[in-house]
Amino acid sequence: MADAASSEASLRRFLHGLPSVDQVGADARAATLATRSIKTTAKEFAIDLAISMIDLTTLEGQDTPGKVRALCSKAQRPDPTDASVPQVAAICVYPDLVPVAKEALGASGIKVASVATAFPSGRTSLAVKQADTRDAVAAGADEVDMVIDRGAFLSGRYGQVFDEIVAVKEACGRADAVEGQGAHLKVILETGELVTYDNVRRASWLAMLAGADFIKTSTGKVSPAATLPVTLVMLEAVRDFRVATGRQVGVKPAGGIRTSKDAIRYLVLVNETAGEDWLSPDWFRIGASSLLNDLLMQRQKLKTGYYAGPDYFTLD
Repeated sequence: MADAASSEASLRRFLHGLPSVDQVGADARAATLATRSIKTTAKEFAIDLAISMIDLTTLEGQDTPGKVRALCSKAQRPDPTDASVPQVAAICVYPDLVPVAKEALGASGIKVASVATAFPSGRTSLAVKQADTRDAVAAGADEVDMVIDRGAFLSGRYGQVFDEIVAVKEACGRADAVEGQGAHLKVILETGELVTYDNVRRASWLAMLAGADFIKTSTGKVSPAATLPVTLVMLEAVRDFRVATGRQVGVKPAGGIRTSKDAIRYLVLVNETAGEDWLSPDWFRIGASSLLNDLLMQRQKLKTGYYAGPDYFTLD
């Protein structure tokens, strides 16, 4: 694997030597798995697991410290009337709001994730991307969600994308941290702009070769965002990468996942494609803002037999 990343030419040979994705087959496989029905106890387990995997996200220009504090409160106690509801995995915010989230979450164990590297376009200098990342980590970010330069990738400048990921990964290290304990790096591929499943597979491998801890579908700012077939291709990539290298990498679909039914479909996809080892918040996350409320409504329906009103849970 080291040889594959040793030069632009070898990187190109390796990425274009990956097996081509059968688009029809991927679409059909994802559609088949989406029809799986989960009932009663298994559904209760799946809903709680999905809640525990959520990166509760607010990435709007109008975000305020008050909104982030409210979101952090919800992250810790999604349903204030039911202490059995699990916490979410992380709060994802812009870099300037990381200190607010860090303080609000305290010792809860919920991670603070920060977008960086000129999110959502990724179109700025490497020096700015590194500085953006270092600022987020210095402010207390446990995880950094970077975006690749899709223009560079689609132009075939794989070495440039690889080098930028490596540099951002290095910037994720904390000066006062034990080696290997810097912020985790999630690499956003923006699959809606990559056009083909072959490009999704290549970008997934490129990010992993460069050191990504997670590969993520989308910024949530481009349509289409996460889809089941694209996530299937990425899950196959992390599965095959672990076989080839022994290193496990996480996957995060983000954008457009709004209902419990959607979330459970993704969990089935994980189990059937990558396997049970990925059914953990350590290895699978769901980037969402509105999904949590639907999961809470479905959870209450299973427990009580009726749905709560639309204003029962706080709006995100």
